Amino acid sequence: MVRKRPELEPMRSVAAFLSQPDPETPIEAAQPSAIIVAIEQITLPSKQPRRYFSPEKMLALVQSVREHGILEPLLVRPVGQEKYELLAGERRLRAAQEMGLLEVPIVSKEMSDREALQVSLMENLQREDLNPIEETEAILELLSLDLNIQADELVSILNQAANGKKRGSELTGNVSRQLERVEILLSSVGRFNAESFRSSRLPLLNLPNNVLESLRQGQLEYTKARVIARVKDEEQRSNLLKETTSKNLPLSQIREQVKNLNSSDVVATELTMKQQLDQAYRSLVKSKLLDDPKKQRHLAKLLAQIESLMTED
Repeated sequence: MVRKRPELEPMRSVAAFLSQPDPETPIEAAQPSAIIVAIEQITLPSKQPRRYFSPEKMLALVQSVREHGILEPLLVRPVGQEKYELLAGERRLRAAQEMGLLEVPIVSKEMSDREALQVSLMENLQREDLNPIEETEAILELLSLDLNIQADELVSILNQAANGKKRGSELTGNVSRQLERVEILLSSVGRFNAESFRSSRLPLLNLPNNVLESLRQGQLEYTKARVIARVKDEEQRSNLLKETTSKNLPLSQIREQVKNLNSSDVVATELTMKQQLDQAYRSLVKSKLLDDPKKQRHLAKLLAQIESLMTED
């Protein structure tokens, strides 16, 4: 008998989250209304999922605010007397500050720290212009928050699932339940399953720092970033990164350059080893090692190991 897969609850938008009333809230008061407050009353949260904002898109938003004002209120939560913490709408807040506005419309809702972070993560994940690094970090944090575990524990679960699948072995009950929850949440996000997120996105977080920063700032597509990261020499990688971002090199050209750079490294390594072997042979001839039977036997064993190494497939 085939088990029916449970219905997946889609990830709620911020608006849907706000429309859910508390059990004791009257129906007519369920929808919070917007109010106008001074910009100086709003503070940014200490933990912001979003770090980079495209200058071009910010200019376009500033122009829109100049012409039409702020059409959608900022989402905030109260954090003190006439003070609010921003949860969603940082681009709009920045545009308002750029315009020199003194007041902005807000919707305020009481939320715990956990709920506030969850809403902020969801709001960012539903934006089309979120770059791959920010998206990966936001998904990782959202999953960790939901499962109430650390990010490294979550990565371990994903790796255990992948290794178990390769070996054809069953997962433990706890890991299996956590993985099922991960799949449900990722289906709600709508971009990945557990394995595709593990294999295509988590590796981005291990990229070299300069490549990671270029990717975070929207200067580089993640497919190009992963190829550039294969260059082993730090200076060569940095030079290729600068050339790619300044000239917008196509992926095919980047791959060719990486292939050539890494081939040069292999040749240089081979030359170094040849020089070492030549030097070792010259030193051996000059030494009195061959006059010592015990050392001769040890040398014979080493030569046999080298010969065996050369005949391996």
